[in-house]
Amino acid sequence: MKVSRHTPLTWHENCKAVADEYVECEIMILLIDLILHKPKAYRHLLYNMPNRDSVSFKGLLWKSTFGFLLLDAYMILVLKRSGEEWSLYTNFSSLLWRCGKILMDVFIGNFMFLCTILLAKRILLDTSGRVSRYKDLVLAILFSSYFKIFLIPMMVWEFPFSVIFIIDVFVLSSNTVALKVTTETAMNRCIGVCFSAYVVKFFADQVFDVHLPRF
Repeated sequence: MKVSRHTPLTWHENCKAVADEYVECEIMILLIDLILHKPKAYRHLLYNMPNRDSVSFKGLLWKSTFGFLLLDAYMILVLKRSGEEWSLYTNFSSLLWRCGKILMDVFIGNFMFLCTILLAKRILLDTSGRVSRYKDLVLAILFSSYFKIFLIPMMVWEFPFSVIFIIDVFVLSSNTVALKVTTETAMNRCIGVCFSAYVVKFFADQVFDVHLPRF
């Protein structure tokens, strides 16, 4: 492991161990440990990476939300894209209606997803840890959804739809680890909360598709 020579390591006063070993590590080491779902790496990502003194927390939250929704919209576009379906939208108004429907899918589905997470935080999870504001939890969910970045290559190259399923599984597991780190509760509860939130999001999308009138 290669560490920087310019910044001294921070040592814990009681146990004399490194308080955050990722402060001195290269970004590639952090990325590998994030993929391996190591809680220490997520703790560094959520608490030490965004410097609250030098970075606008509100701006960071809005930028993360925009990127999250944009990638989610592209994922829905890929899933619903088919030659027969899109060939029906030959004029501008019908195409605009289709794009608006995708955006509504994104907002409604993710709204239900976040509502489920926040509701479960109050009811099921032990919130005596470091999470004192809902914004912190939302930012943790957004940051831990970084696997959605792997959707970008699908804009250039053709991939099977199973790749989207694999990305969803990784995002779910990453959200679970981030929820465990931020709430400091048992892993089985975090798994149940995240899985329930994804189920609610799925059914919300299905209900929205059924009840929305066709153009």
